[in-house]
Amino acid sequence: MVKDSYLVGLIGAGIGPSLSPPLHEREADRQGLRYLYRLIDIDALGVAPEAVGDLVRAARDLGFDGLNITHPCKQLVIEHLDGLAPQAEALGAVNTVVFDGGGRAIGHNTDVTGFAASFARGLPDARLERVVQLGAGGAGAAVAHALLTLGAGSVTVVDALPDRAASLAAKLNRQFGAGRADAGGPERLAALLAGADGVVHATPTGMAAHPGLPFAVELLRPSLWVAEVVYRPLETELLRVARGVGCAVLDGGGMAVFQAADAFRLFTGREADASRMLVDISELAGSLRAGA
Repeated sequence: MVKDSYLVGLIGAGIGPSLSPPLHEREADRQGLRYLYRLIDIDALGVAPEAVGDLVRAARDLGFDGLNITHPCKQLVIEHLDGLAPQAEALGAVNTVVFDGGGRAIGHNTDVTGFAASFARGLPDARLERVVQLGAGGAGAAVAHALLTLGAGSVTVVDALPDRAASLAAKLNRQFGAGRADAGGPERLAALLAGADGVVHATPTGMAAHPGLPFAVELLRPSLWVAEVVYRPLETELLRVARGVGCAVLDGGGMAVFQAADAFRLFTGREADASRMLVDISELAGSLRAGA
C-alpha cells in the first residue's frame, strides 16, 4: 500500500540537539509527504537504556512506522526485536527499526553504508593500510565493518572496555579473515597512532552532551587523517585541533546524511536525495552555530 503520511522517531540519550528530525522532514517535504519525526530521549524521560524495549513496543502500539536508535541503545534493542536484517545481525547493532504490516519490529543497520559512502566522498585518497579506531560500541561496530569493506589492511579497535574491543575484533576476523582486526586498551593508543595511517573516532566524546577530546593533542601529526562519527556539532574539538595540526579530516555530517537517506528509504520505500540532504545538514549545523 502506498502511503503519504509517516510517523517515525529517534530513541537515545541526550538527543535534544539531534538534526535527524529536520533532516528527514525537509526531504519528506520535498517529496510531498506528511512526515513527523519525534525525539524519544531516555534522559528526558528519566529511564534507563534497558527500557528501550518498552519504548519500541509503545511506539509500535501508537502507530509509528519506524524508529532510529542511537547511543546507548543500538545493541540493547536487539533482544526486543522480532527479526534482524543480515547486516544488523552480522554487526550485532541496530540503528533503524521498521514496523512491518504485521506489526513485527525488524532491525536494520544503515551506519555501515552511511560511513562507507561518507568516507569515499570525503577522504577518497586516504591510505588505509593501518587504521586505528576509538570505540567498540554500536557505531564502532558499523564503522569497523565499513573500513574493512572499503579495503583497510587492518583495523585496531581501542576501547575503555577491553573485552568489548576484543569481542568486536574477533567478530571482524571471522567475517573478513584472520589478522584483519586487533584490539587494545587506551594504554596502547600512543604507540598505535604513531604507526597508523589514520584514526576514526567512534565514541560519544565531543558530542554536545559530552564535550572534550578523546585523546591528547600531542598524538596527532600532519600525515594522520582523522575521521569523526560525531556530527553534533559538525566541528568537534577533535576536528578543530586536527585541522590545526594539518591533518586531513572528515566530519560526521556525511555519515549522518547517508545513513539517514538509507533509513528514509526503509521507512517510506522512496529514495532520498542525499546531495540535497548534505546541503540541509550544513545549513542546519550553521543555524546551530549562529544560535538560530
